[in-house]
Amino acid sequence: MYTHGGRRTRAEHDAATVEIGYALASAAFAAAVLFGAVAGPALLFPLPQLPSTVLLRLGLALAPVVFFARVVSVLVRFRQESQPSQPGRTNPDS
Repeated sequence: MYTHGGRRTRAEHDAATVEIGYALASAAFAAAVLFGAVAGPALLFPLPQLPSTVLLRLGLALAPVVFFARVVSVLVRFRQESQPSQPGRTNPDS
């Protein structure tokens, strides 16, 4: 990820920016889908008070967890893929 002297090239900087944007967008989508799947029935159908409240709160609790997990997983995977191959080991791409 870093060039000589610890400075990023413009291409590396742009790749990181795109990856952060992708991580945030895909995490927002995943959280919205999960919230809709969990809390959707409570919003669409006339349910009794207790199940409706439980579904809404569960959706509100799980959506941020999924958002955070998705962002972290995408960015960790990006960082691992951008690491240079270890010297002294064969690289299957070469």
